[in-house]
Amino acid sequence: MATARRVTAPLDAYVLHRYDWSETSLILDLFTRSKGRVTVAAKGAKRPYSQLRSVLLPFQRIAATIGRQAEDAQSDVVTLRAAEWAGLDATPVLPPARLFAGFYLNELLMKLLARGDAHPALFDGYAATLRSLATADEFGEQIGLRAFELVLLKAIGLLPELDRVTATQQRLDADASYQLYGDRGVVDADPGLPAARLPGADLLEIDAALRDNNLGALHVACATRLDRLKPVLRALVHYHLGSPALRTRDVMRDARQLISPR
Repeated sequence: MATARRVTAPLDAYVLHRYDWSETSLILDLFTRSKGRVTVAAKGAKRPYSQLRSVLLPFQRIAATIGRQAEDAQSDVVTLRAAEWAGLDATPVLPPARLFAGFYLNELLMKLLARGDAHPALFDGYAATLRSLATADEFGEQIGLRAFELVLLKAIGLLPELDRVTATQQRLDADASYQLYGDRGVVDADPGLPAARLPGADLLEIDAALRDNNLGALHVACATRLDRLKPVLRALVHYHLGSPALRTRDVMRDARQLISPR
């Protein structure tokens, strides 16, 4: 009796990064909704007539079918059997001015998200952030990036509960000031410490939006306190990265200095 061949359902995915594997093939890091970050070998993807050339692009939502471990590749690399575009509604086109922001999101995911660690809500937040960036101005871009940093840190367990002091578990006072550290969480503000201070009302509103998984409310919370929030989140992200700078952020800053009027 013949054994039925197992059919693997396509994965909802985005391409985070790609590397040359050979003259005709690529290794790609995919961010998938059901399996988290997955590394695949796309054989023949660089050939001129491969249908994969127009599909395996950043910020394009795709349906990817994967198979067994790829031959001549590392043990955690599987073969990409097929990939196709997921459709217009799911695939925003980022304008040139927002491309660096998109690559910044990808770099965060590459450096902070472990392989095989699935976070469907984070995937949905990434997709929604790309859609917002597609029509955002520079201010809207900053709002989207801060909101995604919060969603990512919460999803992977690196963001403390923002409605209480971490050490004592005491509920925050909306009228008091606090500081947020990577190693100590939320602490009562100390004027002698260098970290930027945030009002309790800021942290409580952000916490409520995160608990409700409401990206729109989180954007509103970030928009009204962007100047205070940006240095706090930058320090928090750098602490967990263990690195003083992100490559995308450095390139973004240098590019803006070149094109800004003097």
